[in-house]
Amino acid sequence: MATLDGTDVCATCGIALDGGRTVQVYASSVYAFCSGRCFAVALAAQKKLRWAARRRAAKVLVVAAVVAGALLTPRTPPSRTTAPLTPVRPAAAAGPPAPPEGWFGPEWPPSETSVLAALGRDAWLHPLAGPFRRMPRSDSRVFGAGRPGNRAVECRNGHCGVDLGGEIWGEHIRAVHDGVVEHVQRGANPQHGGRFVRIAHRNGTVITMYFHLAAIPRGLERGTIVKSGDVVGLLGDSGVHESAPHLHFSVSIRQYPGAPEKYIDPEPLIALWPLRVPVDGGESGLVTTLARPGVVIGSMPLMRGRGKKLAAQKAGKAGRSEAPAAESAGTGDEEPTAAAAAPDPVGEE
Repeated sequence: MATLDGTDVCATCGIALDGGRTVQVYASSVYAFCSGRCFAVALAAQKKLRWAARRRAAKVLVVAAVVAGALLTPRTPPSRTTAPLTPVRPAAAAGPPAPPEGWFGPEWPPSETSVLAALGRDAWLHPLAGPFRRMPRSDSRVFGAGRPGNRAVECRNGHCGVDLGGEIWGEHIRAVHDGVVEHVQRGANPQHGGRFVRIAHRNGTVITMYFHLAAIPRGLERGTIVKSGDVVGLLGDSGVHESAPHLHFSVSIRQYPGAPEKYIDPEPLIALWPLRVPVDGGESGLVTTLARPGVVIGSMPLMRGRGKKLAAQKAGKAGRSEAPAAESAGTGDEEPTAAAAAPDPVGEE
């Protein structure tokens, strides 16, 4: 490309070239332009022509390749042999019977899915709502603390449960697990634990009891089916004489339905059970497993002289079935015997 002097006509706009010009040598032709702008327009038009020619050439090559491939591909005569038949598999035999409820199966070790399914069917709940986990606050509130009267041997010094809460009089107390109501004590019952509810879980092998209730919901009667989290009463002080309002909560177990009951310390359980946290201060709430575990004080050891008394008591009960006595939930309080149908209040304050 060069700029020359002379007269001519611009190849783009067609005006006469009076002075300098831009000359392009393209293929075998020479073009003159009046300015660089006209030259740029000419270059763009030439580029479009070149790409159009290339596309036409590419189409021709593709069509030629397809035709040549079709003509050159060898053809084989169809085979007369019959393709082998796929053997028909016999119907699968019926699988093993479903495992009993609560068992992992059929895979071992159990997968995460089966573990979560089993835990979901057997979820327990703290009897008092969050957001703070309520635990026994002193030695007098733990399992095995000193209580008067003849109590079950496994209760050590007499206290067969734990005392919880009391910060809010009348707050909701909830069933810790799905179950069936075995007994409801609606009367004042001042000498034997006040108003209380007794619930059987897991086919009667686990029993929970809730004492010192201020009130019990209407419709909650023997045989009523409850779900985990259902309200079974309001926290109060019925049957309490020398302590503040609170919930006395106890857990007893049977090895099989109809077997003698034995109390266990529920403190390690409630330290881990999920909490129900109210939403916006209302009755609705969410259950969470993210709450911190509770601090366990531990059950009370036997007091001096108590061992001989318990040994004599145990010897006197040998040879006959026994129903552990549901004892007090506060210093000087009493609770009734945990009989299967209707607890029989025993003992004195």
